[in-house]
Amino acid sequence: MSSSALKPLHFKPLNGVRIVVWSAFAVILLLLPLTAQSSFALTLLCLTGIAAIACMSYNMLLGQAGMLSFGHAVYTGLGTFVAIHAMNKVAGGWWLPMWMIPLVGGLAGLAFGALLGFVTTRKAGTPFSMITLGVGELVFAAALMFPEFFGGEAGINANRTAGEGWLKDLGLTFGPQIQVYYLIAIYLFVCTAAMYAFTQTPLGRIANAVRDNAERAEFVGYDTRWVRYLIVMASSFFAGVAGGLTAINVEAATADLLHGVRSGGYLLFTFLGGVGFFFGPIIGSILLIFALVVLSEFTKAWQLYVGIVFLIMVVYAPGGFSALIMLNLRRVKYGEWRKMRWPYAGMLFFGLIALWGFAAIVEMLYQIQVAAGSGSALTVAKIPLDAASSLSWVTAIAVLLIGGFGFEVWRRKFKKVWDDGEERIAEAIKKAEAAIV
Repeated sequence: MSSSALKPLHFKPLNGVRIVVWSAFAVILLLLPLTAQSSFALTLLCLTGIAAIACMSYNMLLGQAGMLSFGHAVYTGLGTFVAIHAMNKVAGGWWLPMWMIPLVGGLAGLAFGALLGFVTTRKAGTPFSMITLGVGELVFAAALMFPEFFGGEAGINANRTAGEGWLKDLGLTFGPQIQVYYLIAIYLFVCTAAMYAFTQTPLGRIANAVRDNAERAEFVGYDTRWVRYLIVMASSFFAGVAGGLTAINVEAATADLLHGVRSGGYLLFTFLGGVGFFFGPIIGSILLIFALVVLSEFTKAWQLYVGIVFLIMVVYAPGGFSALIMLNLRRVKYGEWRKMRWPYAGMLFFGLIALWGFAAIVEMLYQIQVAAGSGSALTVAKIPLDAASSLSWVTAIAVLLIGGFGFEVWRRKFKKVWDDGEERIAEAIKKAEAAIV
């Protein structure tokens, strides 16, 4: 009998927490349309699902491998263009189920990732970032130079209801937006599971090692360039899937999909969501759609507010919103969160007051400098103001100062309570470790 046969067999139980989390995720995706009482809300859900896949694919570069890219929109955009052409071929007689179009976009993203990634991954760090920026601008310029493929400034249109297949016999034509949502939801769930599984693979672990210390990874025998290259290709595939879903959702593709501004959006909102946690980019995608679709409808200065939030997060919470969530869950675990309720309430109350004063000043400045032709009257949070009235300016400045002063007072209280809680948590952890030893 061989020695391997004598080894005891150990039963490895299923991870109950993961089963609950993934089941809850599936149920949420299934029931979310019930909360969408309008076509606009359903459109927001579709855009958020696509953005979540794109942001998670970008986090494979930034969070998983530490690769800061300024050209990620190249892969989502090219995936959209190839998917649009495939949709038109289906309308022309090709046999290809419409639900497989996102896979076409994914394969296109993978192909372009293999081609362009071979160039961009020759360097690491800042040179890599600069090369991706140059490649992104090159592809965007090429989109306007080759109208045969990219359609020029007008872009290319397609019809998502074209083609044949057994799904159409069941009434699934992808004409109604609700059907498109569930297609996006299925791809979102599968891609999320696949990207999470990828983080548990040896390649995913080595990518973490390259991110943390590339020299040590090379010392133990790994080719860091090939690791970066493989990560770029994997990330490009999922980015292409997001591009294919975009093609089905909007039935059009323009050169703007390749612009560096879109790449910057992936970077900014992935960072805001939190690159250190797997679910961070999902939070970032929600913030992205909120800023682009919702906030932009309320104010023309929405980019200013997004930029200020980004600066505040970089300075005070570089881990993003997901890190803030995990830190507070840690306090719940050790029974310290209840002490934070009043400091949080005070900061929130005076923070909202200061925010209104700041927004009023910004909106009145915008009204004077940019939108003067439409008059001086405006409203901020349903409160009427007049940019030509000194009373409105005095009120806004006073509210900002009062809110800012109150916020600072509560911030100091918050910091003291937080620091005291951190000391107690550290002591509890030390006692637990001592008990185990």
